[in-house]
Amino acid sequence: MSDSLKPARAADAAAEAGAAEADALGRAWWRRVPLLVTAPRQVFAALARTDEADVAARAEPVLAITILAGMTAVLLTPAWGRIGNDSTVDGLVILVVTFVAGVFYGAGGYFLLGLALWLGAKAVGVGATARIARQVLGFAALPVALSLLVLVPVIVLGFGSDWFRSGGDDEGTARSVVVAIGLVFVAWSVVLVGLGLRVTFRLPWRGVVGALALAAVMVAAFAVLPSAL
Repeated sequence: MSDSLKPARAADAAAEAGAAEADALGRAWWRRVPLLVTAPRQVFAALARTDEADVAARAEPVLAITILAGMTAVLLTPAWGRIGNDSTVDGLVILVVTFVAGVFYGAGGYFLLGLALWLGAKAVGVGATARIARQVLGFAALPVALSLLVLVPVIVLGFGSDWFRSGGDDEGTARSVVVAIGLVFVAWSVVLVGLGLRVTFRLPWRGVVGALALAAVMVAAFAVLPSAL
């Protein structure tokens, strides 16, 4: 074999090994996703690792969770209850638009809420990167994503297309009950965020409370700012 070919073969072998490692790490993180329900501490402890390959391998499960959580947020948004007022909008259109809107809602929540969480954690002495803070938030959003398994059947069987029209059977108390179910899953996610701060960043509970309180203040400021401008 020519000496000139050896570096190329070595580079190919290194690339193949890197791809195999990335694939293995990605599968490992997908296997951890169900543990957020049964053993969340294990997942948040693993998030403390800062190896670049391991951090990058978390991207796909975080993306899937945030999109599903974003779709939940879309379904529970009051304005979404009027999308079906247009007679040209059918079930397929609602499904597609809900998915697309869920992508944007999920991305917006991931980055804005992740920024607030990181700044809140940083204020109480956490030195982790913003990316790790966002990933804690992303994995903690699994309950919100799972709430689709409850909310969609309730909406379809209980309200049908009326959920997407104003003045339907979903108005008033009925809609409030569905939103309340969604808020239960949101509360579960908030608990997981607190646990993530505790385990991933090794914060004492008073630090967790402080970080969450500061993050909540910033989120409230984000919400109020557009109306104040």
